[in-house]
Formats: sequence, structure tokens, C-alpha cells
Amino acid sequence: MPDTGWLWIVFTLLAAAGQTIRNAMQRELTATLGTAGATHVRFLFGFPFAVLFLCGLMLVTGASLPSPPPLFWLWVLLGMGAQALATALMLMAMGERSFVVTIAYIKTEPVQVALFGLIFLGDKLTIGMIAAIVIATAGVIVMSLKPGGAANDSWRPTFLGLASGAAFALSAVGYRGGILSLGLSDYVMAATFTLTVGLLMQAVMLTSYLMLRKPEVMRGIIKAWRPSLFAGFMGATASQFWFLAFALATAASVRTLALVEVLFAQAISSFVFGHKTTMREGLGIVLIVIGVVLLIWVH
Repeated sequence: MPDTGWLWIVFTLLAAAGQTIRNAMQRELTATLGTAGATHVRFLFGFPFAVLFLCGLMLVTGASLPSPPPLFWLWVLLGMGAQALATALMLMAMGERSFVVTIAYIKTEPVQVALFGLIFLGDKLTIGMIAAIVIATAGVIVMSLKPGGAANDSWRPTFLGLASGAAFALSAVGYRGGILSLGLSDYVMAATFTLTVGLLMQAVMLTSYLMLRKPEVMRGIIKAWRPSLFAGFMGATASQFWFLAFALATAASVRTLALVEVLFAQAISSFVFGHKTTMREGLGIVLIVIGVVLLIWVH
């Protein structure tokens, strides 16, 4: 798709910026709503905005809803289930380590995305792309290491962050598989429809669970509707751009470029949460930037 080949870069950068803001909002909501409540906010309050995006697209373009094949539902089930798990693990990790270091743990994801994408979707990787993924991921590892830290001080947030990254990797592959399974030439409709279906399924699943097991959390979510609404909007907007990027490029390319989120997270961590940037984290950021620039260059 030569005429839109570069758009995946723009979509990914916009998605990473929006997701950083949403993550910061969810981190704050965790204190009052707990992990389950803050996780649900992105789905419950994000779904109405996804519907608006879909209706707006149909109104502007005159397109009709696609008829998804059975395989589409399997891919979306994988994507939405893994995403819900990944979000919960991420918020748990954020409660134990700094915002930027937690994001760094999670961003070991590109290596796992490349592997899952190759196995499940047949996404091809060039030598240049592999080098970019390795360099950028090395930057993440440098940021994540804690010299001199006791093992019992760091193993839990490390495990939670890495597990979150693996779940996000499966989610990315699942959603890209769903988008491709529609077989539409209109990538915007394919991405938007898949997003709406995924958020609907997630919202229904978690609402049912919370209503049955933790009704007090649902009451808390309703009471905190103002910040939850903004977090939902940012989540839906970020997801819209992620899905557009997945429609145009391999999941590995998108999630490697998404490592720029670590830079956005560093800014949030410094200016909002007051965390200091160490020389080690600075070195990691440099490696991430080199990997991202190489990725764009080989494309």
C-alpha cells in the first residue's frame, strides 16, 4: 500500500502519546477504584467513544458494516482477553515501581510480538527490523535493571511487568489478526469495526464480573465518572490509532516504534510524579531512540 505506507508511523506516534496519558490517568484511578476498577474504566467508558468513531465513519463515507467470518471472533477474543489481563498486570506493577520503569518492563513486548506475529500471522521480519527490535529492547532492559537491588525487592514488579508485556503482545497479534481476517480494502473501517467489537466484548465481560463479584467497585466507577470519562476517551482514541497502524504494518513494527512511549512516560514521570531520571535510564532512552530511528529507516 505505497500511498499509505508511511501513515502507520503517524498513527503509532499518536497512539503512544494518547496511551501514555491514559496510563497516567488509570494509575491515579487505581488508588480509589482498585486494579479491577481502573482496568474496567478504559473499556466501559471507551466503548461509547468507539461507537461514535464507527458511526461517524459510516456517516462520512457511506460505508456499511462488514460481515465478519467466524475466524474474526476467535482473533478478537484472543485480543480482548489478553488486553484485559495485560492492563490489570500493568496497573499492579505500577503500584510497586515508578511509572517509567513499569512502562520499560512492559516494553519488552516487541520481541514477543515479533515471535507471535511470525508464528500466528506469518509476519515477515527483515535483518534491519530484527536489529531495530533488539537495539530498542536492549534500551528497555538497561532502563529496567536495578543495580544493587535485592532480589526480593524487585522480582514481583519485574514479573508483573514482563507478564503484562507478553499479554500485550498476544493482544496486538490477536487484534491484527481480526483486522486482516475481515479482508476489507478499507483499512479504516476494518480497524474501527474491530475496535468497537473488542471494546464491547471487554465492557460486557468486566461489567458482568464486577456486578456479580465486586458491586462496590462498579458503584465507585460511577461516582468517579468525570476522570473515568476522560480516561475512557483517551483509551478509545489511542486504541483507534493502534488499530489503524495494525491495519497497515506488522504488529512487530508498530510495537517497536511504540517504544517512544517510554520517552513520553519519562516526561510524565518527571514532571507529574516527580521521579528523577538516572544516567542508566538516560542510556536506555538513547538505545531506544536509535532502535526506533533504525526501524523507520529500514521501512
